[in-house]
Amino acid sequence: NLTTLFGNKQLSMTDMVALSGAHTIGQSQCRFFRDRIYNETNIGTAFATSLRANCPRSGGDNSLAPLDTGTPTAFDNAYYTNLMSKKGLLHSDQVLFNGGGADNTVMSFASSAATFNSAFTTAMINMGNIAPKTGTQGQIRLVCSKVNS
Repeated sequence: NLTTLFGNKQLSMTDMVALSGAHTIGQSQCRFFRDRIYNETNIGTAFATSLRANCPRSGGDNSLAPLDTGTPTAFDNAYYTNLMSKKGLLHSDQVLFNGGGADNTVMSFASSAATFNSAFTTAMINMGNIAPKTGTQGQIRLVCSKVNS
């Protein structure tokens, strides 16, 4: 559970939702969202269909899609509006707005860029205060999605 993982690092649910807003910029490879667009129900039908054109059930693993379809190169609060419209690209994004405890925070950030920006700033500071693992306890990954070999 994401809330527990963030809580274990002394980050609040608001921090978690705010930091997820970094997905307002960037892209993801098909292999990371394929299961979502073919098997999940909390996704807009038209959105899933549009993604399937470049992300077939097999193959196309490296095909890219923007994390924020509306304004993929702008750091803004549109990511949260997307979640409210069931247009979260990744499962971990959409779960933030799925009838749970983070829904009110998502709605707050969607309705106010200033509120999101302030919360994001605070969350980045809070995350920066986490003591890093050192020595054999951790590693600086060359590719963030996999452990160094």
